[in-house]
Amino acid sequence: MIVVTGATGNVGRPLVRALVEAGEQVTTVSRGASARPGVRHVRADLTRPESLTPALEGATALFLLASGDFTANNGAALGAVLELARDVERVVLLSSQGVGTGRHAPDLEEAVTRSDLEWTVLRPGGFASNSYAWAGTIREQRSAAAPFADVALPVIDPDDIAGVAAAALREAGHGGQTYVLTGPEAITPRQQVAAIGDAVGEPVRFVELSRAEARAGMTAFMPEVIADATLDILGTPTADEQRVSPDVERVLGRPAGSFADWAARNAAAFK
Repeated sequence: MIVVTGATGNVGRPLVRALVEAGEQVTTVSRGASARPGVRHVRADLTRPESLTPALEGATALFLLASGDFTANNGAALGAVLELARDVERVVLLSSQGVGTGRHAPDLEEAVTRSDLEWTVLRPGGFASNSYAWAGTIREQRSAAAPFADVALPVIDPDDIAGVAAAALREAGHGGQTYVLTGPEAITPRQQVAAIGDAVGEPVRFVELSRAEARAGMTAFMPEVIADATLDILGTPTADEQRVSPDVERVLGRPAGSFADWAARNAAAFK
């Protein structure tokens, strides 16, 4: 039995699909409704680790997110989850590339790597699905606004993250590994918007925001410190943050999918 937390998210949904299609028994965990009909679901809140107990009965592997909830309580909840999961054979942690580049604290990764469990850490860069933030204005006005129009980053398709996670949960040979996950090439916000235009079959106008304008919008729904760190990455990325990693291809035996492929597959969201 493989337990998937965050099962309704951009990575959780394709991960559950991949595991089910591979014939695995899966238990999904989220605060709300089931991520997939017909799959065992447990409603739980990871900040209350005891609520996860029913999901872990008979579990052999666990997929965990390094969520803001864990960060908020200095990782205490994550430590409690790992204690509850002490009989699980493998744990795969969805972390962030920012841990490796020093943008984010390593506390949550260290809690996992110090445990007695066989662990694998995934460090993805920016998600292609972050472009859903433009969906409303693209549908209504055929326009999208973002800062740093021509700064390129190798954003990754969440389905590729899910593919690597599925491999690490199901297969031997990934224990003790930290995988940096990126797309196959760096792409700018302007190029992303153009790719979405190609996917929907109509041109989409790009509007460049100043950093201050972007920050004002972001702080309406996220803490200022996270908004500032995100803008630092988007505007002044390090060489490591712009570098394409080979780890998706190394694990899956194929190149990572491009942003254009992601946009074509998800064009309906922007039409």
